[in-house]
Amino acid sequence: MLYIALFVGLISIITYWTEISLAVDPSCHPSANGSSSDLNNFIASERSIALQGVLDNIGGIGVKAVGADPGLVIASPSKLNPDYFYTWTRDSALTVKMLVDEFIAGDASLRPQIEQYVAAQAILQTVANPSGDLTDGSGLGEPKFEVNSTAFTGPWGRPQRDGPALRATALIAYSRWLLANEGESTVSSKIWPIILNDLNYVGQYWNQTGFDLWEEVDGSSFFTIAVQHRALVEGQIFAQQIGKTCEACNQAPQVLCFLQDFWNGQYVTSNINDQSGRNGRDANSILGSIHTFDPDAACDDSTFQPCSSRALANHKAVIDSFRYLTTLAAAEQLYDALYQFRRAGVLVVDSTSLPFFRDLDPSIAIGNYSASSRVYCNITSAIQNYADDFVNVVRKYTPADGSLAEQLSRSDGNPLSAVDLTWSYASFLTAIDRRSSIVPASWGASTASTPPATCSGTSAPGIYTPAPIDCTSNVSTVAVTFNVREPTIYGETVFVSGNIAELGNGNTSKGLELHAYRYTSSDPLWSGTAGSLPAGESFSYKYYKTGTDGVTVTFEGGEDRRYMVPEGCSRNVVQSDTWQQ
Repeated sequence: MLYIALFVGLISIITYWTEISLAVDPSCHPSANGSSSDLNNFIASERSIALQGVLDNIGGIGVKAVGADPGLVIASPSKLNPDYFYTWTRDSALTVKMLVDEFIAGDASLRPQIEQYVAAQAILQTVANPSGDLTDGSGLGEPKFEVNSTAFTGPWGRPQRDGPALRATALIAYSRWLLANEGESTVSSKIWPIILNDLNYVGQYWNQTGFDLWEEVDGSSFFTIAVQHRALVEGQIFAQQIGKTCEACNQAPQVLCFLQDFWNGQYVTSNINDQSGRNGRDANSILGSIHTFDPDAACDDSTFQPCSSRALANHKAVIDSFRYLTTLAAAEQLYDALYQFRRAGVLVVDSTSLPFFRDLDPSIAIGNYSASSRVYCNITSAIQNYADDFVNVVRKYTPADGSLAEQLSRSDGNPLSAVDLTWSYASFLTAIDRRSSIVPASWGASTASTPPATCSGTSAPGIYTPAPIDCTSNVSTVAVTFNVREPTIYGETVFVSGNIAELGNGNTSKGLELHAYRYTSSDPLWSGTAGSLPAGESFSYKYYKTGTDGVTVTFEGGEDRRYMVPEGCSRNVVQSDTWQQ
């Protein structure tokens, strides 16, 4: 997914400030705009449409996800211009976190989808891909997969390091419910191994660069670092709850320390350590705040809580800079902030947040305003109206059938790009839940909001173990990834030849081409996947490479290798070899 002007899952549109009513309501209650029957009726009808839109895009039950494996969340049913019929680790985790919260809030019908997601992620973690595999955890940074749980091997912005953190957060939320209602057994045996792999990935790779959530900028992303910090903090707390250890989680203070580097004194520089040349004002920063929102936290600047002075100043900077409204994310941050203000019973205006508040009341001054004051009442009323105006933009341009696309036209508001975008539906649901003060559980932000005095780019090498895989019957085909290490020079390519059709039937012009995505001088790894080999099939194979002319063939030495495709539940296996001399 490439996002140039408008953002996935946010329903964004160019608009003018004249559409946004920022006037303070003199009666100190949300204005007619905020409480209008039109808006409330839209929310009531769109809520069921949005939830069904999410469910339609989940493999196994979704009418728009036919062909996708059970539990895999597709980004969109769109297969052409653009083709989003894939499962993204990040998008899926954000969507399932929403489903878990809805389930915990009382929608018991969502449990089968959550359970299938858990099973699907146990499989995906084992799939070797261009980012790597589970041996060293590197494969967990692969952004997207085919809907049949095999690797996507085309060119892409990889790795993306937010997915494992977000998946851990979603699974921890569900595991807490299981722990409270059904005991520890399923959590410890089936879900914790998935979570631990993801936490180990975060602890090992948090201080390495990767692509941002828009898949455009290769560097360090505020959104990624923020959700990584959250995952490590709640991972440590949860591990202690179930009597486990999480060595990787000890990296959390240093991740928080690094997070402070994104604040430039006026707003969040959304990407650093990059060569993009951008000014850093990006909705990725608003998303970072809403996805690390902790309802029990104070308006803490270090974790960029939605009500914090930094987050509010950044909200203004992002909206002012682009003149377009990342509507649902912008609204959700304001609803989050309102919840936190009301919980605290005080509203603090300082030099950092003053420009934000003066958009609402030009006469407001720096100070602390208690809940009993007229200023507090007027400002919170204005924030409510401001947030509702964002949702009204969505109402204005949503088609009669309630479908939510990836983008809206700048000129007329018509839907553009991918249809029925899963993240758009999920974003609507989380925004309106926050509007109703329906909030997720605390993740422990208040216990982890003090950065260490000195930042250090530490790392915690992890140990990665495949999680148990549930299956009712043995799989019929298996994707086999071949890994071999052989130094080459520029222009040479390594292949696998074998006596089966998928490996060319001995014809070197039809062998399986391997790729050097992860090739380094110290680790000359070539890797490629034969997608659908019959379980139980035996064959012989051998590696060879073509010369810089693309014609000359040089086989490895030794005898032909033998291999039998394993039978059982695993759909993906890795065969690692060393070039025979």
